[in-house]
This record gives sequence, C-alpha cells and structure tokens, in this order.
Amino acid sequence: MDLLSPIKDHHSERRLFITRVIFSSIVAITLLAFVVARLVQLQILDYEHFAEQSQGNRIRIEAVPPIRGLVFDREGRVLAENLPAYQLELIPEQIHDIDDTLNRLAGLELIEADAIPQLKTLIASGPRFKPVTLRLRMSEEEVANFAIQRPRFPGVDLRPRLVRYYPHGPAVAHAVGYVGALSENDLQVLDIARYAATGQTGKTGVEQSFENTLHGEPGYQHVVTDARGRVIPADTGELLDSLPADAHPTPGSNVYLSIDLDLQLLAQKALEGRRGAIVAIDPWSGEVLAMVSAPSFDPNLFAAGMTTSQFAELQDDLNRPLFNRALRGTYPPGSTIKPMLSLAALQVGATNLTRKRVCIGYFMLPNSTHRYRDWRPEGHGEVDLHDAIEQSCDVYFYELSVDLGIDNMHYYLDQFGLGKATGVDVRGERIGINPSRDWKRSAFSNPDDQRWYHGETVIASIGQGYMLTSPLQLANATAALATRGTRFRPHLVAASEDGLSGQRTLIRPERIADADVDNEFYWDTVLGAMHDVMQGVRGTARQVGLGAPYEMAGKSGTAQVFSVAQEEEYEEEEVEERLRDHALFISFAPLDDPKIAVAVIVENGSSGSRVAAPIARAIMDEYLGVTDVAR
Repeated sequence: MDLLSPIKDHHSERRLFITRVIFSSIVAITLLAFVVARLVQLQILDYEHFAEQSQGNRIRIEAVPPIRGLVFDREGRVLAENLPAYQLELIPEQIHDIDDTLNRLAGLELIEADAIPQLKTLIASGPRFKPVTLRLRMSEEEVANFAIQRPRFPGVDLRPRLVRYYPHGPAVAHAVGYVGALSENDLQVLDIARYAATGQTGKTGVEQSFENTLHGEPGYQHVVTDARGRVIPADTGELLDSLPADAHPTPGSNVYLSIDLDLQLLAQKALEGRRGAIVAIDPWSGEVLAMVSAPSFDPNLFAAGMTTSQFAELQDDLNRPLFNRALRGTYPPGSTIKPMLSLAALQVGATNLTRKRVCIGYFMLPNSTHRYRDWRPEGHGEVDLHDAIEQSCDVYFYELSVDLGIDNMHYYLDQFGLGKATGVDVRGERIGINPSRDWKRSAFSNPDDQRWYHGETVIASIGQGYMLTSPLQLANATAALATRGTRFRPHLVAASEDGLSGQRTLIRPERIADADVDNEFYWDTVLGAMHDVMQGVRGTARQVGLGAPYEMAGKSGTAQVFSVAQEEEYEEEEVEERLRDHALFISFAPLDDPKIAVAVIVENGSSGSRVAAPIARAIMDEYLGVTDVAR
C-alpha cells in the first residue's frame, strides 16, 4: 500500500473552473442578448406605439362645456341668458385643516353653515388635487369681501364661469322653467358624453322639455398633466403642436317662445298676493301668449345653487310656489262648461233655441226630496238657453242634464279637450277628469261605487262632482269656442335659432280634430249669449265688459271647495279663506275676429264675475292694445 498520495489535484480544479466560467459566460451573454433584443424592440420596432402611449400619459383630453342657448319671448326680449359670474372653489391638497377653512368661510357668510357636512362629503369623494365648488355664484360684494381675505385662505380661490340668469325671475319661472344640478336620475336618461363638462340641466318648463335643443355639443382640449394627473403649464410647444387640434364646443340653439312678455308681466301682477293661474292662447294657432302660476319663485336661486335653507323654505311653503298650477293644477270648472254643454244639448236635441224653463231657485229629481240649489235662491224665473248662459242659471242646466245624459256630456266635453292631455310642448301636464260611466267603473273597485247615479249627472252639469280640469285645458277649450270648433294643439315654443348660423326654424301650428258641432245657428246662439254675459243687460259679468271699445265673450264660474248641507248657506267672511269657492272666468275677444282666449282661476276667490273676470278683461285689453279704459 502506497502511503504517499497527492493533497491537491490542480488539473481537476482548473478544468472545473474553466467549465464554470464558460457556463456563466454563456448565461450572461444569453441574458444580455435578451436585454439587447428587448431594447431593440422597445426603442426601434415598437417606438411609435410606446411613444404614443407616453404622450397619452402626459396629455389628457378635457371636455369643454358648450354655451347654453338663450330663451326669448315672441318679440325677441330675453327671458333666459348666460351671465359671467365667479364661483368659489377649494383644492383639498392645498389645505392643512379643511374643517377650519370651511368654518371660517361660513363665518364670513361666503358659504352656509348648514351646507358644511355636505361639502365635506363632496370633498372626500374625489381626488385631493381636483377643485371642489363651494358656491356657484358670488355677488360683487362677496367677491370683494373674499378678495380682502384671500391671503387667509390658501387653497381657496375664485373661478369665472357662465351662470344661467332669468331677468324677469318669478314672472316666467313656470313657463320657462329653470336649470339645476345634475342628479343621478338625470345621468340615467341623459347622454353622459354630452354632459362630461356640464354640471346642470333643465329641470322644468321649456328648459327641461327643450334640453336637447338648448344644451349644445361639448368640445375638447388637450392639457399637460404630471404623473399624478395634475394639470401643469404646457411649456413644450412642440408637444402640443404634434397633437390634433382642439375641438370647439357647439353652442346650443336659441329658442323663441310664443309668450308675450308684457302680457306675462301683467298676468303675474294681476295674481299678486293670490293663488291661481292664468293662461292666454291665440285661438287660430295654439300659441300660448301667457302662462302664469301664482305664487311663483325666483328660478335664479336654482341656477346659482340654492342653499339648504332656501330650498326648505320653498318646499315647506303652504302656498306651494314650486307647483305649476297652470299646467298641473286641476280644479272643478264650475259654470264655465255651460256654453259647451249648451252646444251639446242643441246638437243632440236635448233642447232648442226657443224652449223655456222656469227656475224657482232649486231642482229636484223625480222621486227625490234632495234639492239642487241655484246660486240665486229666489230663482231666475222663465229662461231660455240664451238667458241661462247669460245669467248662469243652474236650474236650467240641472234639468238639461237629465235629457242630455252623462254619456253625451262626456262625449262633447271631450270634443273640447277637457279631461285629456292637450299635448302642449312642455312636460308635466295633468289631464284632470271628464267623468263618465266607463270612467267610474275603472276608477273604483267597490261595485257600489262603480254605479253611476242620476244625481252625479246633475252636479256634473255645473262643473262640479268628479269633474276636474286644468287652466291650460280650459283656455284651450275657450279657444275652440272662439273659433267655432276649430282646434289647434297649444305650444309655447314658436321657433328655434341655430347658435352659429342664426338660421331660424319656425314651429308650424298643429291643427287637431274639430269639435263635433256643425250648425252655425247653434254657435251664433251660444256665442251671442257669452257676449251678453259681459256686455248684455243682465250678464253676470256686465260690470266688467262696460266701456270696452271692442266686443267680447265670456263665462264666469264658481267651484265649491267643500260641501254645504241641504238648507245651509255661508257668508264669505265667516269661512276660512282656503275653504272659500274658487273663482273662474273664461273669455275671448274680439267677438267676430278672435285674437286671444283667456282662462283665469283664482283659488278661493269666491266669485268668478267679481274676482276673475276683471283679470281676464285686463289681459285682453293689454293684448289688443286698449289703454286708459275705465273698468
């Protein structure tokens, strides 16, 4: 055995080392080749693709809001416009203590203290670098006040913008409507892309119904941002020059209404301090000349951003200023339907031009002891159809209803558009009720309630009971009386005007089905009686028609708010104001060449002839250019 053996094999170690070096080199060269290949791909082959993506990270496309179209009256006077204003904004990341900042702004009365929780939620919901609007419109005094205090509020500033403004405020609020902040419901029905830069939309009236016309199309602009999305000044001209040109927004179209501003202002003044509505229509076109609901509200509060307390005050007001009575209010029409029922009775033979009846102050159905009373307790004596309209004899129409029947009454009132939508071009119209046997069967589930009773026909003949109509429907029916049955669909918008070219598109009158009364003698009798209501010897509104330089026609109406027992009567001053009768009046003029039809409803006004008729006369005088006439 050889006890001597080598301690170290240098040859083997050298061979192992060389093998490892060669392997490591191959791995390194392979990895380096991958890196070089990737660099070639990124820098040469895919350069354009990744350069475009890089630009996209630096350049952001922002939507630019369009200028909202203006609203004018029929003479081109502005009803809704856009005015420059300053809004108060806050950038959260620039403020150390947001609570303290908001409280100090509230102390200066630049924001409302009650709105602070809502503002804090809004601030927390978005990126901290994006501005949050605290106030949509600042007055000149508030702007000056903040300018003095500006150094104390880092991160809070003013930004110029356009704000919707209504020069005539409450006078046009229900007709023109107003714009308000976008809600979740709005975003579900609107095209989100069109409203990317818009925070408001039309909420009521023309502003809502013609939103697509007024809004316009947004544009876009390119802005340079940092890695966190903040907008930074674009100091590299070549960067923006290499991009597509910005797209300018397309302004919304202007809208011209058929409203006559002078008439609108007069109607609003006539209802000052009252609750009610006035609608005036051109009988030969359906153009709405005036639409007023009272009390009203200032639509500028919504456009500028209403405070919580302001909205609560409007919403809780018992007089309901936000409710459009002209379009959505429904009232018993009272005796204003008597001319229409007279035409129906003549047409079906339920009466004739010479038939007379004796009014003793009340009417009773056969085999009944219930008395349906006339408004004149002592009665009218012997009256024919002309007298019954002129003096508004209830008993005559009670008796007439028995021969006419509810089905004929329903059919002919339907011919004049009562109890159904007029199809006016603004949303929110309520249809009211034109009762019939079929209507009652569908309206009630109890079989006993579904039965139609003779007494219901009797009270329907003077526009009471289930019957309900809106002021707009009543005005449209009056227009049909004025034209002897020719009917047009009412509309507020008369024309639209392209915001860029100025090209104007007129809205043509839309004729609808005529009333089914074709005998001119019937029309002569009924319209002659309506003329005598205002200018006859015994007319219920003769005091209103005196001294007029033109001939007019009208019909008064009084609608009960609550029922009175069989033998009871009440004095007006003894009843709570809100329980008094509604006062109604319909009229048109001139008699032989009608140019305006008017419906007036004064809630709890008690007397149509005494309260509503003078308002109707004033409206007709204004539109026909009659001044300084003693009434």
